[in-house]
Amino acid sequence: MNFPTLKTGAVAQYPITRERRLRSETLRFVDGTAQRYRDSRGSRLRWMIRLDLLDEGELASMEEFVAVQQGAYETFTFTDPWDGVEYEGCRLEGDEAVLISAGEMRGSTTLTVTQ
Repeated sequence: MNFPTLKTGAVAQYPITRERRLRSETLRFVDGTAQRYRDSRGSRLRWMIRLDLLDEGELASMEEFVAVQQGAYETFTFTDPWDGVEYEGCRLEGDEAVLISAGEMRGSTTLTVTQ
């Protein structure tokens, strides 16, 4: 499944934030010492997508997408707005999304996608 697009064909509106994160793990020993090591999977991307002025159809599409994904449970393909690369195995961050309908053509939501 792919992340839904807006009626313009875009997956996000500006401003959008993209972060690259490196993960590390800590292994604690019985004697109280610790060893840290970098996660072998490398860096991960995270996008914070704020969507405003959505019409009723776009807002319903986002709501349906979150429901089908069961929040952060299912994975999907996300197209990076910066370079057009499709990243498989992405998830929503969190199990709920706040979708606001403030009138006709005035829907909004904020979703965070992690690779």
